[in-house]
Amino acid sequence: MTYDFQAFPAPAKLNLMLKVVGRRPDGYHLLETVFRFIDFADTVEIAATDDGIIELVNPTPGVPAEADLTVRAALALKAASGSELGARIRLTKRIPMGGGLGGGSSDAATVLLALNRLWGAGFSRERLMELGLKLGADVPVFVFGRNAFATGVGEALTELDLPEAWYVVLHPGVHVPTAKIFSSPLLTRDSRPSIMRTLETTQQRRNDLQAAVLAEFKEVDSALSELAKYGPALMTGSGSCVFLECESQDQANTVFRTVSEKYDGFVAKGLASHPMFDRV
Repeated sequence: MTYDFQAFPAPAKLNLMLKVVGRRPDGYHLLETVFRFIDFADTVEIAATDDGIIELVNPTPGVPAEADLTVRAALALKAASGSELGARIRLTKRIPMGGGLGGGSSDAATVLLALNRLWGAGFSRERLMELGLKLGADVPVFVFGRNAFATGVGEALTELDLPEAWYVVLHPGVHVPTAKIFSSPLLTRDSRPSIMRTLETTQQRRNDLQAAVLAEFKEVDSALSELAKYGPALMTGSGSCVFLECESQDQANTVFRTVSEKYDGFVAKGLASHPMFDRV
């Protein structure tokens, strides 16, 4: 059977700042972070169908289709909306897995945004964010659609206006398991919460997870050291990707030409909003 696929972007994110400020009784860590969208993205193709079946037509090797976040997102929306429609999903990955760039979460959010429209579910952005939180802590920000300061486990979001910037992003070629880093004895769990949020969150560059990752994954340490030769480089999320913020595309390209001799990576522009922001 031939399906009428439509293509939708699922952009990556960077954490420009990430602090661990406490821990909930249930074990989840309380965070402060700044999410920045960049113009490097996966592509999620979706065909709405009338047979009620949800299918990922090209499963990621080693990941059962039913465990894929895109399928889980479609099933969550289907259950919440009561829709009798189905969907075929085709995923083109560019965002590396386990790199701290939010690829899986972004893919899931794009499915929620796209199927909300294709199925005519009519859910609000807030309702989609609620569904997304059940899939993962980073999913809501991609539905929120704006660069944001986040607290809690990452779900309490405040829109941030960030200046135009370009980023050199390197992937050291390793997958960093998030759970392993959050259980590390090297993890700082009691950073001081921000007081002057606008000033602190847009100017501060730190990642409380970085020390634990660097101690465990020497590949990340080496990539960060290489990039730090050109400015204040930082790890994003729980790793393993590292990045350097640049003022211009020319500056970013110049740095990347040098570091790309040793490492895979890319140059990306910071976005003001998710490319599907207006589709809710």
